Amino acid sequence: MRHWATALAPAALLAWAAPAGAADPPGAAAAAAQAMPRSLTGRPGDAARGRDIVLSRERGNCIACHEVPAPDRRFHGDVGPSLDGIAARLGEAELRARLVDARRVTPSSIMPAYHRVDGFRRVAAAYAGRPVLTAEEVEDVLAFLMTLR
Repeated sequence: MRHWATALAPAALLAWAAPAGAADPPGAAAAAAQAMPRSLTGRPGDAARGRDIVLSRERGNCIACHEVPAPDRRFHGDVGPSLDGIAARLGEAELRARLVDARRVTPSSIMPAYHRVDGFRRVAAAYAGRPVLTAEEVEDVLAFLMTLR
């Protein structure tokens, strides 16, 4: 099996890299596994596009597992935690890490890795060798999630 870093899209590798010359304080390795401080694109996402992705059954499909503060939508899931107030519970870097590859943070997670590209078995042909969400789409979803305080 390949190391986790080789299974991420190239932009994600850069986003998970530590700043040059940074010293690792005690506990930094565990914290790094739970945070991805750098944007995948170098610019902020669009919260309106992110909301569309979160609620779309064809794109992010977050609503299948999470309750989302969207009263205009029916049949919210309850497998994952509610996303209402998520930005008050987790920071941008922690949310980005979970979007890119939730199993890196919580190995038992059933949340899809939205920006990992290989290391999977039985992948649908449409997704073979490409992430479920582009780097821009991950940042858009993140921008929306950061509005949920």
